[in-house]
Amino acid sequence: MSDALLNALAEALAGLVTAVETSDEDVLDPDTAVKWLEDTGYVLRGLGAEDRHALDRLFREAALRQPPGPGRAHLLLVSEGFGLDEDPHLAAVDAVADHALRYAHTVRGADPATPVPTCPGWTLGDLTRHLGTIHGWAEHLVTARPATRVRPGDLALDPPADPAAYPGWFAARAEGFAAAARAADPAAPVWSPGAEPYVRHYPRHVLAETVVHLADAEIALTGTARPLAPGTAAEALDHHLATAPHIPWIAEPLAHLDRDGAVLRLDARDSGAAWTLVLGGGGFAWSRGRGGTEPTATVTADAGELLLLMHRRYDADDPRFTLAGDRG
Repeated sequence: MSDALLNALAEALAGLVTAVETSDEDVLDPDTAVKWLEDTGYVLRGLGAEDRHALDRLFREAALRQPPGPGRAHLLLVSEGFGLDEDPHLAAVDAVADHALRYAHTVRGADPATPVPTCPGWTLGDLTRHLGTIHGWAEHLVTARPATRVRPGDLALDPPADPAAYPGWFAARAEGFAAAARAADPAAPVWSPGAEPYVRHYPRHVLAETVVHLADAEIALTGTARPLAPGTAAEALDHHLATAPHIPWIAEPLAHLDRDGAVLRLDARDSGAAWTLVLGGGGFAWSRGRGGTEPTATVTADAGELLLLMHRRYDADDPRFTLAGDRG
């Protein structure tokens, strides 16, 4: 593709995005605008770091070709709005560190014998030890980069004997993972429990684990989970759907659902994002967006609530969910 064509495409896309963002409500429905921008952002976030940086450069060059004024100012914000000026790997590591800190603050000083209703049979101490083990295991993987599976139980992660000391131990494990992931090459090969055998898999994996178990701890201590930022919830839900076919205890029951052709739509009311799941072929296929297929059933809630529904932390009959179509 020629440089002239790349420049023209970047300028056209940046102009279109700016027009959508700055349209009045009587010209463009705000929900439609959010959906378009969310879907475009999802596609752009899937680019590799090199391509993201190249597109960032093209957007900025297109903006600077315009005369000074509001038009140029809006165009210069396009990359920032889509996060193209960020390293997605480091952004994921930062999100892990932030939610790990929230978890440590949540459980510090709490009774480790507190039952965790969303993890039947577990106490808060069990949950904290488990999550610390996940962070320590992931630190080992991004550092040693083994080509074959390593189980958490194979590693000497040295949890303290006293469950009351688990929060401090967890915080140290989380800091260790964040430091190791920041220093690692995201494109370096390593065994992973999914379809992406590279270091970049692990910040997203650990983020998903951390936000779900943070919700577990909050529910155990206060009866409800705090709202989760829509973008973080969407990333974790993407990761869950991409990884689920590779996890036997999820994949095997799905293979026997006997609902081939059924379409499940997940609608996030807080962001306008959507996910479409089509059952069949011994599992399911999924995509971001609403696609052109009429859903068999639709579930509407905030993105964080949809994430916890898919992880079975909430029941589908919980009043926070709006259901349409085939409830079965």
